[in-house]
Parts: sequence; C-alpha cells; structure tokens
Amino acid sequence: MYPASFKQLQALVLVARHQSVSRAAEAMHVTQPAVSLHLKLLEEVAGVSLTRRQGRTIQLTSGGELLAGYAERILGLWEEAGDEIAALKGVTSGTLRIGAVMTADYLLPPMLVRFTTGRPHVRIKLQVGSRPEVIGMLSRDEIDLAIMGTPPREFPTVASRFARHPMAFFVAPGHPLAKAPAPTLADVVDANLLVREHGSGTRAAIERVYQEKGVPLAIGSELSSNEAIKQMTAAGLGVAFLSVHACTLELRNRMLTVLAVPGVEVESHWHVMHKESRAMPKVAASFHEFMVEHAQQVISDELESMAWRDGVRRDA
Repeated sequence: MYPASFKQLQALVLVARHQSVSRAAEAMHVTQPAVSLHLKLLEEVAGVSLTRRQGRTIQLTSGGELLAGYAERILGLWEEAGDEIAALKGVTSGTLRIGAVMTADYLLPPMLVRFTTGRPHVRIKLQVGSRPEVIGMLSRDEIDLAIMGTPPREFPTVASRFARHPMAFFVAPGHPLAKAPAPTLADVVDANLLVREHGSGTRAAIERVYQEKGVPLAIGSELSSNEAIKQMTAAGLGVAFLSVHACTLELRNRMLTVLAVPGVEVESHWHVMHKESRAMPKVAASFHEFMVEHAQQVISDELESMAWRDGVRRDA
C-alpha cells in the first residue's frame, strides 16, 4: 500500500468510534466533506471499501475494522514517541486521557489543576460517563486511566487506591427529617429515597447498607444524574443518598444538609487504574503517581473545610 496520512487514519478511527461522519468531523474540528475526503483517499490507498451506511449510522466493513485497529495503534505509538522525546528533554508533555465515573467528576478538577501547574505542555482530555461507559472506554483504549470506585471484572487492570470515598444521606435544610432527633433507615425510605441507577457505586452501597442492617429497602425514585437528585432533594422532594464529593457546593451554600442516621456511616475508596495489557504513556504514569501520593490530602482539605462529619459523629 502507498503511505496514508495521520489525518486519514484519525478520520477512520473516529468514524469507527462515533459511527458518524458528522461527529467525527466535530472531534477533528474539520468539516464533514473533509472527513469524507480523508476516508475516500484512504480507501484508494487500501484498495478496499472501508465503510458502509446502515440506517443512520456508518459501519465499518471487515477491511475497515482491520485497518481501524492498526490505525489506532499507529496513532497511539506516534503520540507515545512524542512523549518519550519530550521526556528525554526533561519535559512532561502529551495528552492525559482520563475517564471518570460521574461522581468522580466533582473531585478531579482540583487534582488536574495541581498536576498541570508547572507542566504547561500537558493537555487534558477528560471523559465523564456511567461506570459501564468508562469501562468500555478503557477496554477500547480510548483512555489511559480510569477513575472509579471498584475496578472492573470484565478484564485485568492495575488499580491503586488513592482516597477515601464518603457517602451520606442528604435532605433540604427545611425537610422534617432534618429536625428529627434520631432518624432511622425506615424513616428514610418513608420519606422518598432518591438514588442512582443500578451499576453505580452509590446504588450498590445503599443496597448493601439496608441488607446488612436487615431493613427492607424501597426506592422512591431512581435517576441517572447526580444533579437531578440534588435538585429534587433541595426542593424538598425526598432524601438523597449520594457521594459527599458530589455535594460540596450544595453543602457550602446550605442548599443541602447531611442527614445523620445513627449507626450508619458509609465509606468506600477511590481507585485509579489502567489496563494490565497496555503500558501507560509517560504523562499518564506521572498523573497516576501524583494521585496516589497527593489526592487524599487535597480531598481531605476540601471536606474538612466544610466540617461535614460533625453532625454525623455527634448523632451516631
């Protein structure tokens, strides 16, 4: 085959990922005709058809799937080469590709700010999604690092614990339970318990709490968004069970308050991980090390400034 350009390879990879020429064009910051031209030229080089339209989506042919796999590896190796050259010069550079579950989105910005301070050549590509979405990104090598509570079981990863993850019940300050002297888990259920969907870390945690305490669990409302749960709770429409990290702004502005349930204090851990079968780029390895060494202190400083545990410990 005659040589192909990196732009042509990138167009194929992005079309394969998004199943859409328009979305691939958005990702490349070019026009749709430009992406179509890249694909046409690449087909001429390869000598086979690479894509086919199926309904409203673009699917790869068998030849396209084969070439897309090589294209992704070539692009990844070129980026790694650039990072290695920068490392020889004593510069930390490259694109830090991170995927984070929705709740982790609240604690990552302070980490990224501290990490990139003094590292002006580092670019950030942060993708936030549900746990299954982030696991999918990691499995397809779309990200180098994933931030979530429990490492996936679908494939081998190398995971490191970097911080504690407190969770709690929350209500609006004017909610009747906020003034109750010793609310119970049954009281919480009766007040319309608002939780995340199945597969989320907080959903698994609340189910475990009720099971261990031997109290029947009845979900009032199930939502796939932390923001929706917080808004409903702030409006007085129920009791939320969420990560404390997701509620720092609302606690600070007194839109929500922690509902202390005696004998119930929930805490898990955050992990940063990468695929066992894939070596981390230099910039990802540097951020991984930074998280393990410094993340807990950054998070502790943030939470202690709100003294959010005081009410929990006083009533426990």
